[in-house]
Amino acid sequence: MTATSSGTRDGQAAGAASARRPGALLVVCAGAAALLLAALAGIWVGALPLPPVAVVATLLDRALSPLGVDVPGGLTGTEAAVLLQLRLPRVVLAALVGAALAVAGGSYQGVFRNPLADPYLLGAAAGAGLGATLVIAYAPGVTVAGIGVIPLAAFAGALTGVGAALLLGTAAGGSNNATLLLAGVAVAAFLAAAQTLVQQQNAEDLQQVYGWLLGQLGGAQWSDILLVLPYLGLASAVLLLCARPLDVLAVGDDEARSLGVHPTRVRLLVIVAASLATASAVAVSGLVGFVGLVVPHMARRLVGGSHVRLLPACLLGGGAFLVLADLVARVVLSPAELPLGVVTAFIGAPFFAGLLWARGRRR
Repeated sequence: MTATSSGTRDGQAAGAASARRPGALLVVCAGAAALLLAALAGIWVGALPLPPVAVVATLLDRALSPLGVDVPGGLTGTEAAVLLQLRLPRVVLAALVGAALAVAGGSYQGVFRNPLADPYLLGAAAGAGLGATLVIAYAPGVTVAGIGVIPLAAFAGALTGVGAALLLGTAAGGSNNATLLLAGVAVAAFLAAAQTLVQQQNAEDLQQVYGWLLGQLGGAQWSDILLVLPYLGLASAVLLLCARPLDVLAVGDDEARSLGVHPTRVRLLVIVAASLATASAVAVSGLVGFVGLVVPHMARRLVGGSHVRLLPACLLGGGAFLVLADLVARVVLSPAELPLGVVTAFIGAPFFAGLLWARGRRR
């Protein structure tokens, strides 16, 4: 058998496998259905169970009331308040945070060509942790325009950490993937050390700091959603538009240039957008790990490696995943609540270990 015929058959096999993958529209429809089911489960189940039919009637009534349409059979009194003021904003925020972390994870794995890449690369988590810790220690209870300062400080800290890593990586070696990763490790170590110093000087605030670091959505409000939605929307839109250039980069920089794609610009754009999505999510949820690692791998198994299908699947699947994880956090120790980051760690740590074992077996 000649090398040419072997390569032809390999290409035909790869083409056939790609053809068997679902199309982008089917991926979006299936992901939207999964997200809707997860959201309904998150709304219905809790310390105060809500009647499913009445919940749907209440949501339809609120949606159609501006058109003058009244839908009977909805919730009343306490149940309606629980739905609209507590449970619904929490489910929506969980979906947004999960979507942001998952699409950022899929993008990082594509741009760094590393299946173990995580959204908390490049100092985003360490910067957010330092920003939140500084506010908890030195400016508790301070608000800006009615919004708590902790999310704003975490957002600013995450962007500061990413910016420092990008500057250091660019100064040391341009947009080289390994150099950027090492710069992120260095920046994250420095910021984590600064956070530890602040914590040691303010031991009375350790419980609140640790609560934020473990991830939480218990205080979710509609103002939190309005705070981060513009940034999450912008970052997600940019990443989805970069899906096809990421597919082109996978074949190599020289081939990408010949096809009109500028590798350095695409990488920087994807890194900045993914870091913005991560910073926005961390600002309102704390540090919720492993979402950006687990969901892209699960999505890749279902829809293949093309980012045109993978990133929409990550966006919708990540939302569904975190809504269900938050549901577990709420009910597993009811009436107490488990930190959300603990639930995702229980899922993600064995998953990560399995990935390492599989990679070792292949080598």
